[in-house]
Formats: sequence, structure tokens, C-alpha cells
Amino acid sequence: MGYWLLLPPICFVVLFALILGLQTASGQLAARGTESPGKRKAYSCGEDMARNRVQPNYDEFFPVAFFFTIMHVVVLILATAPQHGLRKYAGIIIFYLVAAGSGLFILFGEKVRSDLEKLLRFMLASRASKGRR
Repeated sequence: MGYWLLLPPICFVVLFALILGLQTASGQLAARGTESPGKRKAYSCGEDMARNRVQPNYDEFFPVAFFFTIMHVVVLILATAPQHGLRKYAGIIIFYLVAAGSGLFILFGEKVRSDLEKLLRFMLASRASKGRR
């Protein structure tokens, strides 16, 4: 009966009222500013750039986000495996590790291969240039 304050809806209302009170109190303490024409505009280093706005490119974001998702799931599965029966669950653990490695290879395999090819070409070119001297 004494745990009614721990119910999620009641906790939400209490915390919401607390945060609303803190916001109101801090608003009373804040310094008043003067209104100016560009005060509410988005700040971009003080420049208005109507034509050359940067368009973010998420080509690299999604593979990295997917990588972290896979790794977090694998770590969660491996961390919750019971320690007293690791031999019993070794097959499942190996399966998860192989599945995660395969997924990451599929995700990043082409990029790693192209980066390794560039590195190899650079090393061969630098070796050839040293041999010509």
C-alpha cells in the first residue's frame, strides 16, 4: 500500500510537475534579452546561406549504426549466457559469433576490399619509385 508513489503514471506526473516547476523558476531568474530581427533565426556562423545549404549524407551513417546494433545484440547474447554451462551453449555462442562476422563482412566487405586494394597499389607504387632511384 505504501508503494503507490512507485507506480509509473504517478511517477510521471510527479516528475513532470517537478520539471515544470524548475522550468518556471529558471525562467524567472533568466536575464531578459532585447528583441532583434534575427534573434529567432537558426544560427549558421552568422551568415545567411540561402543557396549553398549543406545536405547531410547518411551513406556512412547507416552501415555504422547497423554495425553497432549487431555488436550490441551479440554482446548482450554472449553476456547473458550462463557461466556454469558454457560447454553446453558453446554451439550457440559460436553460431552468434559466426553470424555477426558474416553480417559485418557482408556490410563492410566491399569497402574493406577496395581499401586494401588502394593500400596495396600505394605500397607497390612507393616500392617502384624507390627502385628507380
